[in-house]
Parts: sequence; structure tokens; C-alpha cells
Amino acid sequence: MGLPAEYKIKGGIMVLDAMLDNDSLSMDIADPFQPDLVALVSRIEQFVHAKGADISGLDVSELILRMIKGIAGCEKGCPADAKGIVSRGFAGFELQYIEGGILSAHALLKQDRHFYLKMFPDF
Repeated sequence: MGLPAEYKIKGGIMVLDAMLDNDSLSMDIADPFQPDLVALVSRIEQFVHAKGADISGLDVSELILRMIKGIAGCEKGCPADAKGIVSRGFAGFELQYIEGGILSAHALLKQDRHFYLKMFPDF
């Protein structure tokens, strides 16, 4: 599942950090315009489950796509709208825009566990 043609640019890497409390997993997204969402989400779920938490009720796949759309275009003249994604929100997450085109998403899980996704442009 890729992004529409208007979001495509050549080259570039994005970095996606998944964090659970004080533990983190960092992943490069070599082609953010055709991300392997199945592989990304699988790695995130394995990471979280290994730490004794569950994110099965969260739509991490769709959130990652929206975060990519929110960031990627801003590097090449903006059809992207990172701040708009934050203002519209996303179910189960508190979103934040950080200067430099970084998006952060936070979800409070059962037993007061904190799950974060943070996406960085690295073009």
C-alpha cells in the first residue's frame, strides 16, 4: 500500500522510532512512499509484545501512513500538512508536531504503559 503520486519524491529515508516506556526500536524507512507497512507494524508489535504490552487495539498501520503524508511533502514543497494531521487527531493517540517536520504520537496503554511513535524526515 503506497502513497498517491502527488506525494512521491525520489530518494530519501525517514526514521520511525517506536518507544514503550523507556525502551525504543528505531527503523529506517528507505522508501517512505512505498513503505512495507506489514513489516514495520510486525516489528513494532513484536517489540511491544516482548516488553509485555499490547497495541492490537490501535491502528498503527494507518497512523504510520498519515505521519508519512504529514511529513514527506514538506521536504519538497508541501502538499503535506503535518500540523493539520495533529489538529485533526487520530483515534487512540495524542499527536504533536515538533519543529523540523517531526511528528510524535503517544498512546496510554493498559497498566499506565506509554507507547510512542516518532517519525523524522531524514532526506
